[in-house]
Amino acid sequence: MSQKVSDHILERLREWGVERVFAYPGDGINGLLAAWGRADDRPRFIQSRHEEMSAFEAVGYAKFSGRVGVCAATSGPGAIHLLNGLYDAKLDHVPVVAILGQTDRSAMGGSYQQEVDLMSLYKDVASDFCETVTVPEQLPNVLDRAMRTALARRSVTAVIIPADVQELDYSPPGHAFKMVPSSLGVPQYAPVPGDEDLARAAEVLNAGEKVAILVGQGARGARQEVMAVADRLGAGVAKALLGKDALDDDLPYVTGSVGLLGTRPSYELMTGCDTLLVIGSSFPYTQFLPDFEQARAVQIDIDPRMVGLRYPFEVNLVGDARETLTRLLPLLDTAKHHSWREQIEKNTARWWEVMQRRAAVDADPLNPEYVVHALDDLLPENVILSADSGSAANWYARHLRLRGAMRGSLSGTLATMGPGVPYAIGAKFAHGDRPAVALVGDGAMQMNGMAELITAVKYYREWEDPRLIVAVLNNQDLNQVTWEMRAMEGAPQFLPSQSIPEVAYADFARLVGLEGIRIEKPADVVGAWEAALAADRPCVLDFATDPAVPPIPPHATLDQIEAAASSILKGDSDRADMVRQGFRAKVQEFLPGHRRREDRPGAQDES
Repeated sequence: MSQKVSDHILERLREWGVERVFAYPGDGINGLLAAWGRADDRPRFIQSRHEEMSAFEAVGYAKFSGRVGVCAATSGPGAIHLLNGLYDAKLDHVPVVAILGQTDRSAMGGSYQQEVDLMSLYKDVASDFCETVTVPEQLPNVLDRAMRTALARRSVTAVIIPADVQELDYSPPGHAFKMVPSSLGVPQYAPVPGDEDLARAAEVLNAGEKVAILVGQGARGARQEVMAVADRLGAGVAKALLGKDALDDDLPYVTGSVGLLGTRPSYELMTGCDTLLVIGSSFPYTQFLPDFEQARAVQIDIDPRMVGLRYPFEVNLVGDARETLTRLLPLLDTAKHHSWREQIEKNTARWWEVMQRRAAVDADPLNPEYVVHALDDLLPENVILSADSGSAANWYARHLRLRGAMRGSLSGTLATMGPGVPYAIGAKFAHGDRPAVALVGDGAMQMNGMAELITAVKYYREWEDPRLIVAVLNNQDLNQVTWEMRAMEGAPQFLPSQSIPEVAYADFARLVGLEGIRIEKPADVVGAWEAALAADRPCVLDFATDPAVPPIPPHATLDQIEAAASSILKGDSDRADMVRQGFRAKVQEFLPGHRRREDRPGAQDES
């Protein structure tokens, strides 16, 4: 029996080491589905509830495995549904390959059912490589280039295969004119900058007395080297959100996340430094970096397209973070003064005390900061964490101290709603022997998470460790946007857009065959986490949290916070009355030590 194109595609994926394809069926990939049946489901077809979830699961798999994520969808609506998850991969520099169906070649251009111009649709999200297979001889080259480019460029690529092409007999490219043969594999390499550039970088860093380091996900493989450089320079280290697991949070000079969702000591680190070293990060918010005339700066990034962004760097080093730091370290002088590092450590220790106090503030019914803070001491040493976009990301960024083998991620640059649960599912397919925890708001849970619990039901028995905990911060409010409206627009909560229905998430979990616990009292929070961590299946924790707990930026003054609070007073609904009651007193509890702008002797005096 001759091999069809669809058979060859799955065979080639196996040769690339692809073990799973996150997908949803449709007649545009019927040929591939039949081939999966002939191939005994190798690579494994992982069925989501929606193509967007397939893409998110491929992203989560790629983020937590370090391997390429592969997703597949039918023509037309299926390919369209993948796009949001694929843009999440593109913007976070994650290798993902999308395999797409298309209508038969004979119908293309004829406004046929489910015919969409996929080349035009995908030319941005898969800008590094997107190709339509029209004859069998284009394979294996097209698929090989898609895989190789995704891995080498840490990007999204796409292969479009018309339905009739999938059914053709496969014939390889010949040794002939206008035939393109191919081969497997991506060689391992670690580019490094030249000696002259390293010497220039060392000169800048050695001249500094107050050095700040910012690390992103590109520094994840250089943990020991970052620590050595920080110790040599007496520097503090802040982390972009995508680099939260790049360095241990229990190191006294690690100030935590930076930016709107960041920590106060990271803000102080950036506002007080005279020298900045950025490693493996394209953190976009310039206002949270030093003033342009304040600091001399050096950047290290493996991608030459990403250097020179965000800040007027004096030296840009293109290279692998680990290899570059290894070569840079011998050129660095040992810091002569220790007061800068001592101040950083003092500020960081004070911050964790503030976090403890903020978590202890009473709320109605639950303080979401306490819910997440309570998890910190209970985190398994090999846990994988995902956080959804929204106020849940604030508490993930500020209250959880990742250390050792712990891993965590979220939608960093796209900051899309909905990837929290599918990321965790993708992580479980990458590491079935490790527990996973997803922190999601009720908005994201209603958008994507509830349906994807059914995917967890379908597959959890295959996982060596069946624990997947979905913690829903249930406040019946699209909370992050509500607070952004108050802080940026001076507007009260606009209930028609912000208020969302109450849903019994724990009941739904039990209905579909998972564990589910509803938590309404602070005394029950720790026990709920412990029960979920001891469960023999995925568990949904439905935490009834207070929408009036503000996700306050680290640089906020009491004046700004009271301005946001006063916007609530413009509301005249019963819900607004409930939220505003005692609000100013509550905010001051959450902000111990904050002063009015005119009373402040300096930023260092704020807690």
